[in-house]
Amino acid sequence: MLRFLFLSLIVFQLSSCAQLQQVVEQLPQGQQAPTINIAAGLREALTLGIDKQVSKLTQKDGFFKNERVKIVLPEALTKVDKALRTIGLSDLADEGLKVLNRAAEDAVKEATPVFISAVKDIKFEDAKTILLGNNTAATEYLTTKTEEVLYQKFNPIIQHSFTSVGADKIWNTLIQKYNKIPFTESVNTDLTDYVTKEALKGVYEMIAIEEVQIRTQLSSRTTTLLQQVFKLQD
Repeated sequence: MLRFLFLSLIVFQLSSCAQLQQVVEQLPQGQQAPTINIAAGLREALTLGIDKQVSKLTQKDGFFKNERVKIVLPEALTKVDKALRTIGLSDLADEGLKVLNRAAEDAVKEATPVFISAVKDIKFEDAKTILLGNNTAATEYLTTKTEEVLYQKFNPIIQHSFTSVGADKIWNTLIQKYNKIPFTESVNTDLTDYVTKEALKGVYEMIAIEEVQIRTQLSSRTTTLLQQVFKLQD
């Protein structure tokens, strides 16, 4: 029992790679109880990041007023923004930027169930990889397991959001006005794909922030399990 309890508390343990490797090599293969305990420890930390950080992105201005993840214009459209502001269309340019972020906020609401499913699927080998990883190893694991699925979920939601808030019309107007400016080169870009990818970047960025805090800050270990787990690395 004590052995299983110790094994359940080794997630993200110790700062030395040599020490970590020694611990991992001593873990028994094929025993169900340690696997479940390790996965539970991972789930605790990852779920906190999802609940605390990703939920912020679903709120109004969750992207737009968060400088870490705010979606800015793709390079192909920065010249559009600058040109429109030059000719007195700053309000329209501002609105065009805001609706991109609104679409991302809508899409992120679909992320949590996908993350929960990925966390439940953590296997013993996954746990060892994360244990030996860097300060964002758990986030990188989630990225690998969920990015493709989330892209497929986010993309149509963002497209629908563009339509419902009039983003498609706004950007059609923006681009049309820009393309009519003398001596400018016409532009055309797939904003749905761009915003989908930027939304995904924002989601993983926020989870990573929480993961780093849990690893490095005592005040972020808000449950008994987290306190027990990360006390061993201090």
